[in-house]
Amino acid sequence: MTAFDVAALTFTQFTRPPELSGALRRELAACWAAVVNSGGAVIPADCPLPPLTPADVDAAVGRIAESLAPERSRLLAATLDGALAGWLLVRREGHPLEAHCGVVNHVQTQVHLRGLGIGAALMHRVRHVAREEMGLERLKLAVRAGLGLEHFYRRAGWTEVGRWPGALRLAPGDDRDEILMSLVP
Repeated sequence: MTAFDVAALTFTQFTRPPELSGALRRELAACWAAVVNSGGAVIPADCPLPPLTPADVDAAVGRIAESLAPERSRLLAATLDGALAGWLLVRREGHPLEAHCGVVNHVQTQVHLRGLGIGAALMHRVRHVAREEMGLERLKLAVRAGLGLEHFYRRAGWTEVGRWPGALRLAPGDDRDEILMSLVP
């Protein structure tokens, strides 16, 4: 596929649990399972090892939905022609010493739409949401080494600030660094 006009994307923020309809929850779960199965996203702790089905991640999507609150946690979804194209979660750090900081998690795009700029568009939009709407002064995220994700985030303005060597064990003998990144929105 080739790049498309990013203006074709529609962005929607979800800030309260009831805002996530059953249909959207199913789309989020299907996207998450597909991304995990393609070697991408982090597997929720209570899920089996891949391959996953959307039902396997339903509970994790439910926990995300229940954590939504305008000042604390927002889900940002990108849709294309009315269908989920990608999503992420941005949340404020809970400790008072870190309340000016946010964490970005679950950055995912539909596998069949990768390479079109949807992830970059989500990264651009989350900067605005974090700074202008949530009042956050710094964002953090952690990525798994070995997939080239750090290059994607660098292009989006993020800076690598550290690594935890071998912190992630994907399988016996497959330990990966966790790469810590920061962004001033």
